[in-house]
Parts: sequence; structure tokens; C-alpha cells
Amino acid sequence: MVSCQAFHSFLFEYDTPRIVLIRSRKVGLINRGVQLAILAYVIGWVFLWEKGYQETDSVVSSVTIKVKGVTLTNTSALGARIWDVADYVIPPQEENTVFVMTNVILTPNQRQGHCPELPDDKTECKVKNNCVPGYVSTHSSGIQTGECVPYNTTIKTCEVFAWCPVEDDYHIPKPAFLQEAENFTVLVKNNIWYPKFNFSKRNILPTINSTYLKNCIYDSQTDPFCPIFRLGKIVEAAGQNFQEMAVEGGVMALQINWDCNLDRAASHCVPKYSFRRLDNKDSAHTVSPGYNFRFAKYYKDSNGTESRTLVKAYGIRFDIIVFGKAGKFDVIPTMINIGSGLALFGVATVLCDIVVLYCMKKKYYYREKKYKYVEDYERGVSETYGTNS
Repeated sequence: MVSCQAFHSFLFEYDTPRIVLIRSRKVGLINRGVQLAILAYVIGWVFLWEKGYQETDSVVSSVTIKVKGVTLTNTSALGARIWDVADYVIPPQEENTVFVMTNVILTPNQRQGHCPELPDDKTECKVKNNCVPGYVSTHSSGIQTGECVPYNTTIKTCEVFAWCPVEDDYHIPKPAFLQEAENFTVLVKNNIWYPKFNFSKRNILPTINSTYLKNCIYDSQTDPFCPIFRLGKIVEAAGQNFQEMAVEGGVMALQINWDCNLDRAASHCVPKYSFRRLDNKDSAHTVSPGYNFRFAKYYKDSNGTESRTLVKAYGIRFDIIVFGKAGKFDVIPTMINIGSGLALFGVATVLCDIVVLYCMKKKYYYREKKYKYVEDYERGVSETYGTNS
């Protein structure tokens, strides 16, 4: 029965707003206070801070990178050697990133043959039966032959068919092999485009001439728009120590922010640089830290025997991350935000209705004045005439 009455009410009743003027200081202040807060939000946040009157577009970007620097090393294994860009930038070109080698383990004159494996729990042996012919694991340097041979005067290991002698990377050079890499420089050339507004620009600003570009080094205070960065300064600006990072390598981000207000002159659209380390450096989690990889340089001797120098390179990868948003005045977002702001004023009415009808002492009196129930006029007239007849 109750459900039928509810269905009847839903189907045959109509609600229309009724305007009731309530003279109350409390309710009046609440109403104006909420309206003032909404007005402040629309003007202050939506239009002034978020620039709700603008159409926006995301940046499209391209980056080219050039590293410069030369250093000298002098070791017993290599003697005096000069290292330039062709030696420590690997590979020569990458997309939006550059790798600079700062430390290295070299295994020269490797040839394919038979030699003892590096000693560990799985490769050390006492007798031939400890070695399995054809066995290879994830960390093997080669394929076991089944022989147990001396690794040195005290240890025997399983013999492997591999590039011999096998690499020994148990001890990483400290300090880093290329300590002077912190003085190398990188030139970052960045071109950006906002297709919606057909606006383009590059980080080498029109005010920069060739003389300035040859001599400047980026500094956030004195040269904030110089596109040449010293590697040590990049790492330092991210709160890291270059010499520590150079030992095992890591990943750095050079971030370029292009947030532009195109309602202003184009000269105000300039890049903002920031730096951070991307790989986590956590003293509590030291498994497989840093950044490294291997590559080899191959050659043949006069007898046609193939040899190689195996290089395990540790270094810092610099990722160039470009982001930004441009805005320009447009009628459509302006009207949409104005309409949304006007609609928000309805919140004040709803809030005041809640206070008046449910919180005030005279809530029942106000409820009686706000709601009025009216019967169907046509139905009432027909019933009256029918009774009189």
C-alpha cells in the first residue's frame, strides 16, 4: 500500500520552488559569506591562479646533445692515455639522453679458448667430477668443459670454453677511473612547439650570441639561460656527490620546463632548468646499485686470430626531460568557467535551506512557510459541480 502511494505521488505530483523571504541575521550572514567564498574561489583560483580564461596546449619538443671534455689517465696497465668524447660517450647519439662513462673495468686481449672460471660457490672444484660438461648458468663466463684446473696457486675452478682470460669485476676501481669527468660540459639544444597556437621557440634565446655561448656555463643565479652545463654542477644541484656517483654510475634528469603565458610577449616564454637523480640511492637497499653495461672492441692480429678488449663501463646517464603548458585567452573556456561559477552560487541556497529547515529553533515554523500543498484545481472544481447537481 505504501509503495502504491509513493508511486502515485511520484507520478501525479509536481514540485516547484517557492520564494520565502526570511529576516534573520544569522541566515543572511551565512548566505552572503558562502556567496563571497564562492566569488573569491572563482575569481582568485579559477581565473587568476589557474587562468581559467585561457585555452591550453602541451609542448612538443626535440632535443640534441653535445658533450665536450678531455682528460688524461696514467696507469700501470694502460700507461698514459688521453680520453676524449669518442672514448667516453657511449653510444655517440641517443634520443633525449647521453651516457658519460666515469669508471671502467678493462679486460684486454681476450681470445676464444679454454681457461679457468672465476671462483665462486658453484665454480670452485677439488676434482674433475665436480664439473659438469656443457653446464652454463646465468652468471657463467662460458661453457664448462668438465675439467677442474688451477685458478691460482691455492684455488681450482671448473674450466670453461669462453673469451679468455675471463673478466674479473669483483673489485670496482675507487676512486673513479675518469675523475675529471665532473669538469666535462654538455650543450643541450632544445626546440619546442605549441601546435595549437603555432608558437615555437628554442632554449638558445635570441639574446644569446656566439661569443656568450662559447664562454658561459649554466648557473641558476648568474647565467640561468645558458644551455651549457658542467656535469659536476648538474649532480651537485641534485644534492649528490659527483665523485661518489661516478664510481658505480647512476641516472640523472635534466628537466626543462616551458610554462608559457602567450597573452604576454614571446620574450617572457623562457626555459626553467631543474635537476634530480632518478635512480634511487638508498643505504638500506644496496643490491645492484648504479648503472653499467658491457661492450667490446674487436680486432685481428697479423695471423688472423680474432681478439677483443672487453669494457665494463660505469657511468652517469643524463636524461633530458622536457615538459610544459602554454595558455592563451579564448572565449569558450572563459564562458564555461563563468557559467560554472554562477552555478556554484546555488550551493549558498542549499546550505541556508539546511540551516533554516533543520538547525534553527523555529525550523517547523519556517518549514510550514516554505512548503505549501495545493490540490488539483480542475479536479476540485468538477467534484464541486457534481455535488451541487
